[in-house]
Amino acid sequence: MLEAPTAALTATDARATPPVVSVVIPAKNAAAYIGEAIDSALTQNGVDEIIVVDDGSSDDTIALVQAIRDPRLRLMMNDAAGVSAARNLGARRARGDWLIFLDADDRLRPDAVTTLLAAAEAAPHAILVYGDYNTIDSAGRPIGRRDLLKGRRKPSGNVLERLASGNFIVNGGIMLVRTDAFRATGGFDVSLQYCEDWHCWCRLAALGEFAFVPKLLLDYRLHTANTMNAAVRTPQDFFPAVTRIFSDDLILTKLPADAVPRLRQAAEIHLVTYSATQAVRFGRYRDALAYLGMVARRSLKATPRSAIKIALSYFGI
Repeated sequence: MLEAPTAALTATDARATPPVVSVVIPAKNAAAYIGEAIDSALTQNGVDEIIVVDDGSSDDTIALVQAIRDPRLRLMMNDAAGVSAARNLGARRARGDWLIFLDADDRLRPDAVTTLLAAAEAAPHAILVYGDYNTIDSAGRPIGRRDLLKGRRKPSGNVLERLASGNFIVNGGIMLVRTDAFRATGGFDVSLQYCEDWHCWCRLAALGEFAFVPKLLLDYRLHTANTMNAAVRTPQDFFPAVTRIFSDDLILTKLPADAVPRLRQAAEIHLVTYSATQAVRFGRYRDALAYLGMVARRSLKATPRSAIKIALSYFGI
């Protein structure tokens, strides 16, 4: 059960010294990529602390982390309690003013933290600043057609209604979140197996403003392990997160009551459409058509937009 925040958050006063950034990296059997993830954080200006939380690895992950000699790097053990618990542990122990949640198989792009800190300075009321990501394969080569999305903008300010209708942040490695704000939300809900990050971002959006910077800040790696997991997911796997978001008192008190049914419907359509795009990418075309039918049953108006997204996924866009 998540704890409710005890007090409303206000903008942090300007500090005389530069803010400290802590990078939290949950890791389980990440030996193939953990070194690259850590190196991408160590080379960032503004990163003062990197916390790797091992979640019960049986490969060489721990040995590889221990072999890196840098005073900014800390290793903690999570005893296979799950990725949400690992992130929460790292955040509890972090000394930084800001947190980044970097997955062990991803890597920060050069100057990502500098870019985010500059955005935070330009938006002093924001409790979370975020950018965008690129996709890479197991060897680190760019994949997909994200060059077609260069001009897209994501929202800033009070983003709760937009965020409740669909997760546009996607990955914690593209953002800085104020440590005190994250702790005030109670952290990631360990009872959720999927979309726990989306629920957490919604709780944060209920507490304060977000700011978007239109830069690619992260290389999000698609490889055998995570694509195999995505290949078999169905909408039913994600719906518990929708239920959690729309039964969370902190979130509901900040949403217009008359908008909740519409936003919940949009959230369900968002997840069904995502499931359909993944089904297309992995050749499960019959499932994709079935999911499109689920969209139609929820909203005929949303069906054309969902169909376009599903079709674009065929071309890797």
